[in-house]
Formats: sequence, structure tokens, C-alpha cells
Amino acid sequence: MNFFKPKFWDKTEFSLFSLLLYPITLMIKLFTLLKTFLTKKNQCSIPVICVGNIYLGGTGKTPLSIEIYSILKDLNMNPAFIRKKYLSFQDEVELQKQTGPVYQNKKRIEAIKEAIQNNINIAILDDGFQDFSINKNLSVVCFNENQWIGNGLTIPSGPLREDLSSLKRANLVFINGKKNTDIESKIYNKNKEIKIYYTKYKPTNINEFKNKNILAFAGIGNPINFFDILKKNNINIIEEKKFPDHYNYSDKELEDLLNRAKEKNCILLTTEKDYFRIDKKYKKNINFLKIKVEIENKDSFVEDIKKII
Repeated sequence: MNFFKPKFWDKTEFSLFSLLLYPITLMIKLFTLLKTFLTKKNQCSIPVICVGNIYLGGTGKTPLSIEIYSILKDLNMNPAFIRKKYLSFQDEVELQKQTGPVYQNKKRIEAIKEAIQNNINIAILDDGFQDFSINKNLSVVCFNENQWIGNGLTIPSGPLREDLSSLKRANLVFINGKKNTDIESKIYNKNKEIKIYYTKYKPTNINEFKNKNILAFAGIGNPINFFDILKKNNINIIEEKKFPDHYNYSDKELEDLLNRAKEKNCILLTTEKDYFRIDKKYKKNINFLKIKVEIENKDSFVEDIKKII
């Protein structure tokens, strides 16, 4: 998905672009509605935890799914990550493979079947909230407090894959950021039974970059969130470079970044997901920030998981 997110997606004021695109938005919404009713649903023989979103990109699904994997291992389960196979999302796959097994297929249900054959006893569906072919035992929807739901419209008029009313299908919401009662009230307005948890990113190697000049770059859903983490930890950012989500860096672009860093007397710093997309011949001169997701009221979340296993 090598495109920059349109700026009007995250603006709450009226946008002519959103209005012009709205007929296409209505067609997509109709298609989604039909898919909801016409898709045959499959009940799996193992529990399925779905970690999804309705805001397109940058909500923290993958880091949360990795934390859930760790929780399940502590509960003596044998989990695996289940993904729909996309060539462009292999950075996330490589990140998860560092933690545990990943099963991919064009049809997620087939990936689950393969996992079961290999003695996996619980599936973590990374993405898939919009996959109506699989019954989920626990559906988690992720948001980032900074972007929330943008302008509140579905694609292409806005950044949403579905309306906020889709939270009626969810059990839990995870918000990466500070407590926000306004967001909470809008969520509860759609689903009074839903539980809300908050997460924050904890950089685990941040001290390596203290008192150094940094040229920070990122090709993720919301690069500004990466830059904000660095700023909150008092990292001296000399320059920021943004690239589209899941961006495949060319040799020329990486050489330009290295030359720019040398000119500015900086070191290059990016995200772990970006690092997996960088050609190995450049990796020794590029650093990445390691992050871990911390869940507030984690014990309560663990109890939610125990109910389905």
C-alpha cells in the first residue's frame, strides 16, 4: 500500500474531496452490508481472538497481537498468528515470526485449519474484523487516541473501513494513548456492553539514542506517532522523513538518507517494521526503535482471555 494517507481524512471540518468521493463510499458500504449477510460463517474447533481495527492503518494491531501471544504462552496455551496473505505486509509477518509461528493463506480459515493440524490450540487473527467468514470468540478493535476516527467517514471519503456502529460486533476496544472520556462515550453509545482498555508504547532501547542527533524516518500508517514517541522521550530529532505505509525503500532512497544523515551529523533511526523492509546491506548503518505494548489493567484483560480458553 504505497500511498500517503490523504490529509482530509483526519480533518473534522467539511472537505469538498470527501463530498465528491461520497457516492463511491456509499457503494462500498452497500457492498460491505451485502457481504455481511451473504458470507458463510465458519465455526473453528479452537478459540479465535481477532485483533482488528476500523481505522485504516496505524492503530497498533500488530504490537498488541504480539503481547496477546505472550499472555497466551504464560497461560500454557499453544497460540499462532493467523494472517491473510498479502505480499506487501511481510514486514509485519517477519516481526511476528520473531515471537511465534505465523500461518498465512488467501483465506484466513484455511490458515487456521493448517495451524490446527500443527497442534495450535488458539488462533490470534491479526486483522480480520471485516472477515465475516470466521466466528470469533473474542473481537478486539484497536484505535489510536491521536487519530481516533479521523473525519468519521468510510473510505474513500475518510479513513474508516466501517462505521463506528460496527463496534456492536466487538467485545473489547483498545485505545493507544491517554484516557479520553469523549471517545469512551462515543464508543459506549454504539455498544454499552463493550470493555475499553488503554495501552501505551514503551521503548525498550531508547537510552541508546539519548544525547545523539537523530534523523528519524518511517513508512507506517501514522509516522507522526513514531516521531511523538521519540519527542516524549527527549530524543533530539534533527529531521523527520515520512514515507507511505509498508513502503519498500529503493537503494537510491536509502543512500540519500545515509548521505543526509552524514551531512547533518546524525544517526538514522526508524521503526522495527521499517527495518525489516530495508535491504540487509544498509542495515548496519540504520538503527530501529524497539517497543513493547503495556496494557493498563492487564490482569482484567487476562481474565477476559481465560473465559474463552
